[in-house]
Amino acid sequence: MPIATARKDWGMSKFGVSSSVANLKRVAVRPPTRDADYQAAHWLGAPEQLDLDALQADHAAFVELLRELGCEVDVLPEAPGQPDACFVYDPAFTTPTGVIQLQGAKEARVKEPAMLAGDISALGMPTVGVLIGDATADAGDMFWLDNKTVAIGRTYRTNEAGEKQLREIFAAEGIEALSFHMPHAMGPEYCLHLMSVISPIRDDLAVVYEREAPVTLLQELAKRGIKTISVPDEEYMSLACNVLAVRPGVAVMPSGNPITAQLLRDAGVEVHIYKADVINRGEGGPTCLTRPLWRED
Repeated sequence: MPIATARKDWGMSKFGVSSSVANLKRVAVRPPTRDADYQAAHWLGAPEQLDLDALQADHAAFVELLRELGCEVDVLPEAPGQPDACFVYDPAFTTPTGVIQLQGAKEARVKEPAMLAGDISALGMPTVGVLIGDATADAGDMFWLDNKTVAIGRTYRTNEAGEKQLREIFAAEGIEALSFHMPHAMGPEYCLHLMSVISPIRDDLAVVYEREAPVTLLQELAKRGIKTISVPDEEYMSLACNVLAVRPGVAVMPSGNPITAQLLRDAGVEVHIYKADVINRGEGGPTCLTRPLWRED
């Protein structure tokens, strides 16, 4: 069974997440390592065409942008041998009371959940749940619909056992989970996460790739009065649907997506763009590169 710890009064501790769009006060990142088999993790062009100097430089510039936007950034240690470890969103999920250690289905990432949960715990945020047994889940299949509701995607990375254990952990905190089944798309190696097709921007606005989005998700957004910006097909592969809200209506997105960026601006969103052509080779955008530790309304 998943573990759960008693709720802790953190006083002035700077932790707790119950939104995907509230003010991002504190966030963890992990720089990409030079010592890893990026080809085995399916990074495009690896190893010959993957410029590790540029990868690290672009990540550092991304971190600096977060700081300029007012985020307190905890830079975790590099993870030698772990090519995807810079994508710190996936291995753990943060709640109002702590961190949930997940369990990955991708072979190249199986060591990451315990490592990330340990690093976050070392910062003072307790572990409130751990997936066990045959349960698998990536946080890329989860986001907050509101402060009492988490959306969970059923995918090749998040299975039935994972969803069941997550529901138990969330229920202990009074949080409801809504499940959305993702399509096969390009298959298990491609990894279509729930957050591959949606990024919340404000409580009333989200970026969506409608072609791959579950009908039930689109219906839920409409029911909640959440307007959507539709990502064009030609910008989907350059991760236009992966947009990080640092506060309501202020967003960070990868370069190379001028149509979506303008649609966001037309909707009143302040858009900040980082150089992403190298980082995108790992198929991860700004939400993937960040593990929120504290969001505050």
